Amino acid sequence: MKGTSFYSRKLHSLLGIIPLGLFILEHMLTNYSAFEGGKEGFTGSVKFLNDLPLVTFLEIFGIFLPLLYHGVYGLYIAYQARNNVSNYSYGRNIMFMLQRVTGVITFIFVVWHLYTTRFQVTLGNVTHEDLGQHMNDILSQPVYFIIYVIGVVAAVFHFSNGLWSFLVSWGITVGPRSQRVSSYICMGVFVIVSLLFILSLVAFTGSEFEAAGLVNLATGMING
Repeated sequence: MKGTSFYSRKLHSLLGIIPLGLFILEHMLTNYSAFEGGKEGFTGSVKFLNDLPLVTFLEIFGIFLPLLYHGVYGLYIAYQARNNVSNYSYGRNIMFMLQRVTGVITFIFVVWHLYTTRFQVTLGNVTHEDLGQHMNDILSQPVYFIIYVIGVVAAVFHFSNGLWSFLVSWGITVGPRSQRVSSYICMGVFVIVSLLFILSLVAFTGSEFEAAGLVNLATGMING
């Protein structure tokens, strides 16, 4: 049992960085194109991803299945964890607790986000070209905007802090000095990636995406 648990946790740790960590970074860059390049830039980034060879295979085996395993097993770990911050309120213990809390938030948020975006595309309710407008419809509602900010910040923290733990548990940073340096690097990753995500969310609420939605609505009324 102990051996099985050891390898299950190792797989859980590995999947959190590869491929899910890479997926977060890719998602950040794609969304940031909405801030940097507007509607045209975002649409081009989405088209580039969907034109990749074996994109469905990559989504299933590179995102959905790893996410399912990492999320479900992570909930099991969080359920078993004994958080004793009130007794030992030092930094790493607080990070341990936050890792579990943000893991639960991230899992719920990502499932909801995929349902409202990627699965709606699969069902034919939204096209790839209309994803920017769709995000504008969602994020223009203040409650959903706040939920998205909380969700992306939680996800980035979970990844960044998980990266620190990954480096330790896989024997990459073994000494106090290397672990201290990696903590600074991971904190920098958290701040930068969170900022770029938030800028992306703000971009989706901009007039360019809203105007695209109004134009499509007006065209539909004329054709109707």
